[in-house]
Parts: sequence; structure tokens; C-alpha cells
Amino acid sequence: MQKIILLLVLFTFNLSSAQTKKKQILLIGTFHFANPGNDIAQIKTFNIMSEKSQKELETISDKIKKFGPDKIFVEWKFTQQNELDKFYNKNTDSLFKNSKNEITQLALRTAKKLNHKKLYGIDYRTRFPYDSLMMSMEKADQKDLMEKNTKMTEKFEKDQNERISKSTLTELMLYFNKKETDRENIQWYLEVANRTGKPDDFTGASLVANWYKRNLYMYSLVQKLTESKDEKIMVLLGAGHAAMLKEFIENDPTFELVELSTVLK
Repeated sequence: MQKIILLLVLFTFNLSSAQTKKKQILLIGTFHFANPGNDIAQIKTFNIMSEKSQKELETISDKIKKFGPDKIFVEWKFTQQNELDKFYNKNTDSLFKNSKNEITQLALRTAKKLNHKKLYGIDYRTRFPYDSLMMSMEKADQKDLMEKNTKMTEKFEKDQNERISKSTLTELMLYFNKKETDRENIQWYLEVANRTGKPDDFTGASLVANWYKRNLYMYSLVQKLTESKDEKIMVLLGAGHAAMLKEFIENDPTFELVELSTVLK
């Protein structure tokens, strides 16, 4: 009788453990390999097509393959999934030679090695009225805040440009996924943008809310598109987005965050 009870307890425990097993999510924040110049700070372009960088990409993608994500999510408009599917199915050699962005060079490269049928676009665009933010600062005569904004932007540009000129691709990827870098990516929104404007002017708070909304919507797509059969997933986004998603993931009991540094060891 005791053996039967013990077996029932073990069965119940194993069933409960299976039901509560967290899905692993490899969240990778990155700089934009192709550097479209859409960000406020002007950052130098990194030579992703150099022989050294291409070898590093092979190594990085091999290690992610070993981790084994069941799905890979990328910063591509989710409303244009059909275009992403067509892009994914183009001639791979031609894509690697002509498309410098991180979606092609890292996500697609890895997905092909894993024999995935597709990538999943999760980008959701919102308004980012930076010009309006500056106007609100001027109207509120927030000279100290304007000076802080200028200094923070200049320091960010200087630090990033120096780092890009001196670092390898692997070193850059590890840097952009540090907790310290995550804090820096979020800091400006709360220290500068959210303080902008007179008490009855919420231009700054609106910009920050839109930024949160964009990232929260992207995370919602990750949640919805991750199926019960998926045990591991990978998400590749600009470092600013990844910093926000990390906060969401840490408070979502469904997922267990996997650091890039552990995968690249």
C-alpha cells in the first residue's frame, strides 16, 4: 500500500513539474549591423562583412544552434509577415552577400542551420515625436534638462563610436547584452523624456508611453506566437527594445531568461 501511495506522489510531482516547466528564451539585444541612421544618436557603421566578422557570425550562430531555439523572432513588422516569408526563402548565398542587417546575418543564418521554415516578425511601430519633445523643453524653459539631454546624447555617441572602432563583433554583442547597458538604454526615457514639459504638458510622458507600448506589443506577439510545444525560443531586437523586454520576461513566470553570455561560452 505504501508503495502505491509513493508511486502516486511521484506521479503527481512529475506531472506538476511538467506543467510548470518554464520555456527558455534567449533574448539578444544588438546594434543595427546595417546602421540605417534612424536613431537620434549618430553611430558609426560596423563592418559586418569583413572576413573576421563573418567567421564570428558562423561561430555565434553555431553556438545558438546548439542551444536549439524552436522559433526565432525578429524586428520586422508583424503586419508584413508575408514579405518576411518571401525574404527568408530567397537564395541564401545572395542574401548573405547583399543584406548586411542583423536579421539576415544572424537570425536567418541561424534559422537556416536549424532547418526552420520561417522567421517570425514582431515589430510594432508607434509615434516617436522627438521634435515635439524638444519644443516642449523650450516652451517650459527647461535649460538644465536640454543641457543634460545634449550631454547624454554626445556621451552615448562618443562611447559607442569608440567601442565600435575597437571591438570585435562578439565583444560588441556581449556588451549590448549586459545589465549595465540595459540600464543605460532605459535611463534616458525616465531621466530626460518623462520630465519634459510644463506640468500640464505630457509630451514627454506620451513619448515614453509610446515606447513602452511598442515594446509591450512586441512582447505580446512573442507570448501569442510561442506555442505549447516550443521549449526554447530566440528573440533578436535592437538593444533598446531588448532592455525593455527583459523587464517583462523577468516578471512573466512562463519564461526563463537565458543570457547570451552563457550560450557563447
